[in-house]
Amino acid sequence: MTFGEKLKEARKNAGLSQEQFAEKMSVSRSAVAKWETDKGMPDVNNLKVMAQLLDVSVDYLLDEDEKLSFNEIKEPINLDEFEKSGKCRDKKDAACYAKYADADSIYPLIRNKKMSKSEWIADFLVAPGIIQGADYLNDASTYYLVEKGGKQILVKVTADFISSSELSTKVNPKKFEFGKYIFKKATYQLI
Repeated sequence: MTFGEKLKEARKNAGLSQEQFAEKMSVSRSAVAKWETDKGMPDVNNLKVMAQLLDVSVDYLLDEDEKLSFNEIKEPINLDEFEKSGKCRDKKDAACYAKYADADSIYPLIRNKKMSKSEWIADFLVAPGIIQGADYLNDASTYYLVEKGGKQILVKVTADFISSSELSTKVNPKKFEFGKYIFKKATYQLI
């Protein structure tokens, strides 16, 4: 959900019309309409006030991926230090496995960009798969879903870093949406 969609939903959950919300915020109704349609953003002071008024956090309003908690850990790695072995098919698998060897499960993920209708049509007409290919070239990271002690962690491994973010909402490892991507479980599992 975008900021505007979350704001609108939170306003409605609070039982306020745009006019009532605008009055409580000391702004115009058109300002609220702009925020709710993602055509503008409130300043920091207004963000704090609206979060308190709607009984939501500023983090909730600003986090468009909504599944991430805000405790991302990014650590430098040297992929040359890892060797593929066992179920690990490459060095990125080995890096994730080494970091989370005590996990309950590690699912390698396949990432696909969610395409708009116009992107889908352009992709189909020009060369099927070209948009997904371009997206992969732009971000050749490898992703994993780690389950450990009842928690789920989305792990991203690049040539230089391993980033881990605990998910605030449980997802189905087989297929889930996250931001502008669809993730599917690969055909193998590390743990």
